[in-house]
Amino acid sequence: MHGKMCAGREQFGDFMRFFHISDLHIGKQLYYYSLRDSQQAILHEIIDKVREYRPDAVLVAGDIYDKAAPSGEAYELFDAFLNQFADIVPAVPLLIIAGNHDNALRLKYASAFLERHQIYISVLPPVEEEEYLKKVTLRDKYGEVNFYLLPYMRPGYVRHLFAEGAVRDENSAVAAVLAREAIDTSKRNVLLSHQFYVAGGRRPETCDSEITAILAGGIGGVDVSCLKPFDYAALGHIHGAQSVGEPHIRYSGTPLKYSVSEERHQKAITLVTMEEKGAPVRWEPIPLKPLYDVYSIQGTLRDVIDRAGKGVCDDFVSITLTDEESLYRPKDQLSEHYAHILEVKVDNRRSREQLAQDSCETESLEPMAAFRDFYQQMNGEPLSEEQENVMRRVIADVASGEV
Repeated sequence: MHGKMCAGREQFGDFMRFFHISDLHIGKQLYYYSLRDSQQAILHEIIDKVREYRPDAVLVAGDIYDKAAPSGEAYELFDAFLNQFADIVPAVPLLIIAGNHDNALRLKYASAFLERHQIYISVLPPVEEEEYLKKVTLRDKYGEVNFYLLPYMRPGYVRHLFAEGAVRDENSAVAAVLAREAIDTSKRNVLLSHQFYVAGGRRPETCDSEITAILAGGIGGVDVSCLKPFDYAALGHIHGAQSVGEPHIRYSGTPLKYSVSEERHQKAITLVTMEEKGAPVRWEPIPLKPLYDVYSIQGTLRDVIDRAGKGVCDDFVSITLTDEESLYRPKDQLSEHYAHILEVKVDNRRSREQLAQDSCETESLEPMAAFRDFYQQMNGEPLSEEQENVMRRVIADVASGEV
């Protein structure tokens, strides 16, 4: 049974301050480049920020790993992070939930031992009648702050707990699980959650790296109206930092850029400050500096080479060449100046004419085939059976006028 757990400092602070981060995606690759060094560096930087700011807690809102079966290298990175975190004195509670990329059983391993070091992990929603969300209670001079840990869930995880027909989709599943908690709204409450949240049909801003995440998290999304009992919602799943509907319902975004479409994101830790019940919750970004940046460059071959400056640029770059004349092995020339070239594209008169021709051919494809081709091009792998089934339902709903 998930129960209430208490943690905190020997002396209460004047008010509650905590870090909100999410979507570490440890083990992720970027265009087949390993991000091990970048992820190791950013995890070290997060530890350094904890030591510098001394928050009352650190919240990690899901997607610890990038794959359900992480590599040994990914395990080592996260293990090193936990060990460094556990060495911080006095201890800072670390609250972690599973995301849709995580394997619940793997992430749960040694969780009982970790709780001795105030590291709390929740990997599944309640699945038995007597179970409830894991709750961790911290205190400041204003009293208790209750942190509810809601890991990523599909409707099928919890449907059996409710009357037939009560849980139909992600929205009704999350609403039903939260209503079941009988949350005391006279106290300050914080939710950790990893779902795709919307506000009255308004969807958060997304980027290319989230196509599969959105498919896995439910097309319709979970409406933020079910989050009314919470003074702050620490969300994970979306890679760009942003609020949804209300300022206190917030995605922290990823600590690193995981696609070129994120090049303008300002990656940061979200520092949240809570005072007495009813006072506005404040948050501010603590910028993170990556080992290597991710961005795009456009220009002629000569211009792009000149922009590299002296030596070799180590950042991850997507390059678009605008030369009208044919170039001899441009990527080989660029590789002498850029260590991590993600892609080399050409944008000139001939390429635009070819693109227009390809678009005409694509228009003749039926919707599912067109999306299948698009997904393959964007991700370098085919749709899974589950994702294809989701898209078929969406296309059918659009065709019937239901969405």
